[in-house]
Amino acid sequence: MLKKIRIMLEMIKFEHTIFALPFALMGAFLAGRGVPGAATFGWVVLAMFGARTAAMGFNRIVDRGFDAANPRTADRALVTRTVRLREAWAMVLLATLLFFFACTRLNHLTLLLAPVALGLTFFYSLTKRFTWLCHLVLGLALAFAPLGGFVAVQGSLAGFPWVLSLGVVFWVAGFDTMYACQDADFDQRTGLFSMPARFGRQGAFRLAIFFHLLAFALFLATGVHEHLHPIFFAGIAWTGVALFYQHLVVNPKNLARIELSFFTMNGLISIILFVSAWLALVLEAV
Repeated sequence: MLKKIRIMLEMIKFEHTIFALPFALMGAFLAGRGVPGAATFGWVVLAMFGARTAAMGFNRIVDRGFDAANPRTADRALVTRTVRLREAWAMVLLATLLFFFACTRLNHLTLLLAPVALGLTFFYSLTKRFTWLCHLVLGLALAFAPLGGFVAVQGSLAGFPWVLSLGVVFWVAGFDTMYACQDADFDQRTGLFSMPARFGRQGAFRLAIFFHLLAFALFLATGVHEHLHPIFFAGIAWTGVALFYQHLVVNPKNLARIELSFFTMNGLISIILFVSAWLALVLEAV
């Protein structure tokens, strides 16, 4: 049983929760200008876990045919049948129920927005079949993380820093475009849509740079909009360093260090932004 759970968590890349959860918490902290109550904090974390698990499970289910044909993904659990299809569907159902239950424990608006947020994450998994804008759709899906965290505490959208969610859109679109360069040839052969397949790796990297410049500016604007303590802007500076570094170590002709760029650097960025926002709010209260 424990082995099966480990395999399923591996299948959905549980560790990648680090991309969205810090932004959900950042939204929650900004809404209350500090750490929310323990109950709210816990339900936000559970809602994020449920939403992401359901979304990734659905993605693995609908993409299993493509995964089987792609040498890079041919060892995924649903392809090798280490996880059965009915088990994957059961996981998606249970995670969806957890997500909605957590939202019922927060407030009315959170529950109203829940189907939109989860529906968008499911919709993303289908977008590579018809649009190369799929990377921006993924960014839009993850942009619900700070918005959801904010609404969970505030109960309304009044005062929400939209620039933060926009920053998440372009940050995610940038790193997902870079990551998709690994499958550019496969996407072209199979008729899947992506920016690397449409514009080539060189063009995709140029777009990723543009997206990350926009993201950096929007994260900076978040600090200005929220009148955050200067320590937040120190975090923004380190975010800029991390963004620059991932473009330094990966290029269209050499994707060998793409995992470092995709997971390590971007996981670091989300943590830096969350911690710097939290510290800014702590120092504001002193």
